[in-house]
Amino acid sequence: MTIRATSDRLAPRSAPFFANHPAVPVVETGVTRAHGRRTLAVLRLATGFIFLWAFLDKTFGLGFSTPAARAWVAGGTPSQGFLLGDGVVGPLKGFFTAVASPASDILFQLAMLGVGAAVMLGIGLRVSAVVGSVLMVAMYLAEWPFGANAASTNPLVDYHIIYALVLVALAVLSAGDTWGAGVRWKQLPAVKRLPWLV
Repeated sequence: MTIRATSDRLAPRSAPFFANHPAVPVVETGVTRAHGRRTLAVLRLATGFIFLWAFLDKTFGLGFSTPAARAWVAGGTPSQGFLLGDGVVGPLKGFFTAVASPASDILFQLAMLGVGAAVMLGIGLRVSAVVGSVLMVAMYLAEWPFGANAASTNPLVDYHIIYALVLVALAVLSAGDTWGAGVRWKQLPAVKRLPWLV
């Protein structure tokens, strides 16, 4: 008995895999419809404003989470105040205490400003997703939600994790293309050369 290596019914090796099959229809989903894109744009603007507001409040002491006396422009220490305060608990407290410095204040504020502005503008969403997610996970770990004295009511998923996931979703779904500068940003020569800047 001889087994044939090829079959007349199979497409030639050089043909595309689906050459003999009908085209797969594109299914329109809620994300691809106009109202889905607009909903993502609103989520993007709101999320970006959370980061931008944190920067503004800590810089100028607007009186919400930061009083004027502790504003960055008045000599306050945005990250050190958190890292050296009572909010940091758990086994990583020593690490977070060690990184508290004027440099951590600058990096924290730049991250909040950069992520907030980029997300609101709809540009650099991949970089914003990475930077913002790292920042959110670090803050999540600094507050160590697993202990008996944890302030969080959910040890696995709190608002830090949700913000990180939202940033990733906004980047993956190109949320900056609607009501943002995402389309123009992607056309810049530097962004075409370095796709991670998208």
